[in-house]
Amino acid sequence: MPPKSAPPEVLSRVAELREQLHYHNYRYYVLDDPVISDAEFDRLMAELSRLEEVYGLVRPDSPTQRVGAQPLDKFETVLHRQPMLSLENAFSEAETREFDERLKRFLKTTEEFPYVLEPKMDGCAVELVYETGRLTTGSTRGDGYRGENVTQNLKTIHTIPLSLLTEAEPAPELLEVRGEVYMDLEEFKKFNAERLARGESAFANPRNAAAGSLRQLDPKITAARPLKIYCYGVGEVRGRNFDTHWEVLETLKKWGLRVNPMIQRGQGIEAAIAYHRQLEHRRHGLPYEIDGMVIKVDPLALQERLGAKTRSPRWALAYKFAATQATTRVLKIEVNVGRTGAVTPMAVMAPVEVGGVTVSRATLHNEDEVAKKDVRVGDTVLVQRAGDVIPEVVKVIEHAKDSEPFEMPKNCPVCGTPLVRPAGEKVTRCPNPDCMASLTRSIQYFASKSAMDIDGLGSSSWWELAWSRMSATSII
Repeated sequence: MPPKSAPPEVLSRVAELREQLHYHNYRYYVLDDPVISDAEFDRLMAELSRLEEVYGLVRPDSPTQRVGAQPLDKFETVLHRQPMLSLENAFSEAETREFDERLKRFLKTTEEFPYVLEPKMDGCAVELVYETGRLTTGSTRGDGYRGENVTQNLKTIHTIPLSLLTEAEPAPELLEVRGEVYMDLEEFKKFNAERLARGESAFANPRNAAAGSLRQLDPKITAARPLKIYCYGVGEVRGRNFDTHWEVLETLKKWGLRVNPMIQRGQGIEAAIAYHRQLEHRRHGLPYEIDGMVIKVDPLALQERLGAKTRSPRWALAYKFAATQATTRVLKIEVNVGRTGAVTPMAVMAPVEVGGVTVSRATLHNEDEVAKKDVRVGDTVLVQRAGDVIPEVVKVIEHAKDSEPFEMPKNCPVCGTPLVRPAGEKVTRCPNPDCMASLTRSIQYFASKSAMDIDGLGSSSWWELAWSRMSATSII
């Protein structure tokens, strides 16, 4: 079916989307400082891809036709022998089943495919080149064809072997290993806290922290950062043949390379969807961040027959979770009084969907945290939610014009008692033991599941209704 003739408004929208996506690619890949969420970037890319396809507007310099941004100039450029392509994304079970159906149509078969099912690590993709068993080059993914030579930095990561183990499996003449460098969540939190204490800006997430750490000119800086790696595949290999992707992963482990133990095999797409459900249930209990799963056809002969499209292989799919970060605007800042008298600043925001839930409030933790992040009314902020944890403001993306810094109130917003902040503590408190706010919260906690678990005395009871009318007072 021939493409439709594009009206002026479509041409204008396509030009606008290309400009936006080029800018956001630059912010993400070059500056390591994105200003929109992954979900919003995916939405813009999907819109552009659809318009280009419908109206026949694809051109070589479009963001849809390239894997990533250009490498930085500060490192030597490395050419990948085989491209490190991006993966096609799916966001629903229906899209995942359609992926499976496309493969069957392409190969003219009705048989179920054997798949390898992998957690999709949310880190920085790298390539490790081993020649006769020794690590000779390490590079970032870059634009998928050319990356940055970060060999000395990768050598500081203790989970990357400098020489392959050869007791169980001889080393091949050449081995290109692909993997994901990442930070554990607890280490990332400590790392960000140390940066804030030094007056430096916080990283938005562990992925950006890992990428920024690998792009340090001084390897000593990288060595001081808590980086790890999981390997998930290979590029060019000389001196060793494989029949399946599963065999590749098992052999990588024999060579001493780290492979995620949660990787499984499954027969058919329904097994893959069931694995995704399990991962989504477990993700917030993992020590690192994952943003979905990767589904790969297991037999390498089938991978070769399926081949690749311009930007991605046909034989693999990234089935993503709902985004856990999003951008929104701070409408006002309130303070809440808890059961211990602790006074906590809260950002009231324009509602936004985060992790499948609509969020309109996020904690700012304490007065010092607000000052470090410099959150103000009207600011555009990055907010995140992990599991049942209260949403939090990660960082300010853009300050509102003529905004004023937040100031903690002098008196309790509920009972009017002067607030106190003991020396050496970060938390401001209402010292009044008869404050209705702290009494209300204490009774609620007493009746909660984590305490006495009293039926009928939940959040919809009379004191919660009273609390909703008196405990949160707008400060700005």
